[in-house]
Formats: sequence, C-alpha cells, structure tokens
Amino acid sequence: QVQLVESGGGLVQAGGSLRLSCAASGRSSSTYTMGWFRQAPGKEREFVAAITRSGRSTYSSDSVEARFTISRDNAENTVYLQMNSLKPEDTAVYYCAARSGMARRTMSEYAYWGQGTQVTVSS
Repeated sequence: QVQLVESGGGLVQAGGSLRLSCAASGRSSSTYTMGWFRQAPGKEREFVAAITRSGRSTYSSDSVEARFTISRDNAENTVYLQMNSLKPEDTAVYYCAARSGMARRTMSEYAYWGQGTQVTVSS
C-alpha cells in the first residue's frame, strides 16, 4: 500500500507555470505506475498524464500534451507534473494516483489516490 500527498498548487496567471509534486510513502512508489488526474467544478475527474514505473514511457491527454510534462524520481519517491502555458480551463483540483501494472487513462483503474491540490489559472 502507498500513501500519496500532492503539493505545489496555487494561483497563477494565464501563460504561467506551476510544478506539482506527489510524494509517496509506505510501499516504494517505484513499484507503481503513477498518474495525474484533474477535476474541475461541476465536471468529472479526467486523465491528465501517466508515467510507467521506470519512467521511460509517459502518456498525456490531448488537452495538455506539449504543455504538461510528467516525470518521476524513484530515489525520492516523488512524481512531478510540470505545467507550462497554463490556461484558465486548466483550473481544477489535481490528483495524484497509483496503480500496479501498465499505465491506464481510466480513473477506476487506479487504486491509490492523494487528497488533491488546487490549481487556479486567472485570465
């Protein structure tokens, strides 16, 4: 079992950048595929990005590809989401998640979740 804690959210102007972190404790995060999801007010939680256990492969949603980058540092048990060129529509609570096995884009495939961190992008 693994516990996940997100940090790094905040208020930023459109066009700005933020880097989110997800610190894992308990079982080593290197045994899990990690993902980032987000949920905007009144909307369903959606996939943002995922990274394999080794970090060699990453996947992103079409809406963030080329702007957001997922990475991980297994020695630090931390996963990152670098967000550049932020838009007001990126405003959401961002969640870190972990699963055993291959990377997936479906929320229900992830067994472990953090509490989320708020990202607000002003226009």
